[in-house]
Amino acid sequence: MSLIGRQNLSGEIYKQLRGAIVDGRLRPGDRLPPTRDLARSLSVSRTTVSVAYDRLVGEGFVRSRVGAGTFVSDHAPPRRLVAKQRRRDALVPRKIWEGIPMPIAFGRRAQFDFRSGLPDAALFPHVLWRRLMSREMRSEAVGRGVYGDPAGLRSLREAIARHIGIARAVDASADDITITSGTQQALDVVTRVLLTPGHRVAVEDPGYMPARALFRTLGMRIAAVPVDDEGVVVDALPRDVRLVYVTPSHQYPLGVPMSLSRRLGLLAWAERHDAAIIEDDYDSEFRFGGRPIEPLHTLDRAGRVIYVGSFSKTMLPTLRLGFVLAPPSLRAAVHRAKFVCDWHTSQLAQATLARFIDDGWFARHVRKMSNVYRARRALIAETLTRDFGEHLELVQSAAGLHVAARARTAPAERISEVARRAFDVGVAVQELAKFAVDPRSPAGLVLGYGAIPIRRIEDGLARLRAAFDA
Repeated sequence: MSLIGRQNLSGEIYKQLRGAIVDGRLRPGDRLPPTRDLARSLSVSRTTVSVAYDRLVGEGFVRSRVGAGTFVSDHAPPRRLVAKQRRRDALVPRKIWEGIPMPIAFGRRAQFDFRSGLPDAALFPHVLWRRLMSREMRSEAVGRGVYGDPAGLRSLREAIARHIGIARAVDASADDITITSGTQQALDVVTRVLLTPGHRVAVEDPGYMPARALFRTLGMRIAAVPVDDEGVVVDALPRDVRLVYVTPSHQYPLGVPMSLSRRLGLLAWAERHDAAIIEDDYDSEFRFGGRPIEPLHTLDRAGRVIYVGSFSKTMLPTLRLGFVLAPPSLRAAVHRAKFVCDWHTSQLAQATLARFIDDGWFARHVRKMSNVYRARRALIAETLTRDFGEHLELVQSAAGLHVAARARTAPAERISEVARRAFDVGVAVQELAKFAVDPRSPAGLVLGYGAIPIRRIEDGLARLRAAFDA
């Protein structure tokens, strides 16, 4: 036996002796060295060795007989039943998890970051947020140190109800809202409440990949429905679909809004086929032209639409704050589903966000960022139209944090090569094909403008253009 380092010596002696017993190197009935002898050989105190022996006795690995010594217990596993090395493959995950890609792209730094879904963290009011958070730490809602309501803090639900009522004309009360840890948990909770494994869920194609992955891991069958310039093609929805997941205000990733005729058609389809609709209104606060798109929820008269929102794009993804607005018939079940998932979202984050909204800071932040993003979006759109005309066709949109551009002639493989070359020179973009289920979907690029300062846009796009020409 040897000791590495000089910290927690009793723990190291215990671990090595226990390992020798479990591995069969010390067999039942074998005598351990006297504490005095082992202490002398290891140059430690006798007390240090005694503590390790006492722990082994307490756990049943050894037994001590007064006047005789300390012996390996008869209950220790015999050598023939113990593998030489601990098995690391006894538990095997379900195959479905092998097909879930991890979001490693956001872990890579890029000098010119055009990836979608990222707000500008540098312009977030960090000092103000910390001050509000410090104040809320001392509030009754957080300071009591007890578990909270799975539905979320009442103050935040009231603040969100007021916000979406003003900003999106969504009629809701605090009782209708459940706070979640981002959109992904909102989708998880709703799916658990409404569906059972084997049910069919329709998703947009191209669309939001994490939602598809979630539905699949919950045992749902996926129906990928094409998207055109009016949004999801309602006529392509299979009859047996029980849930339709859509992003109608700013389709992800194409950016097109769903036309009024399509929205009305989708609502009628859902009522006709007894289906539910999840409306993900993920970044509609940022609108740069045209009339605001009326949410499906405000048009719904049959109680079919479940409205989901998030603060990841308007504030920071790291806050992991979102919400689900469910009809009264689902409210109790949604609260129970949230409870069994994680009981409740961080109460400190909830309380701070409630104060941030109620004091008017959220509205100010959205106005400020809208102006910033408007300028960045205009520059990207202008440059793509002027310098990439023979390669890309800009998809028209007027909201959100990204734009999409379809490839005019190049196949997906060629766009993939361009994206790789661009990343090699510090430019991060996303391939439109990566969002698609159907391999025949149009090729192209998705360019976000939340994470790149306006002064870097032209240089970044010049490098992207060079990647096309290489």
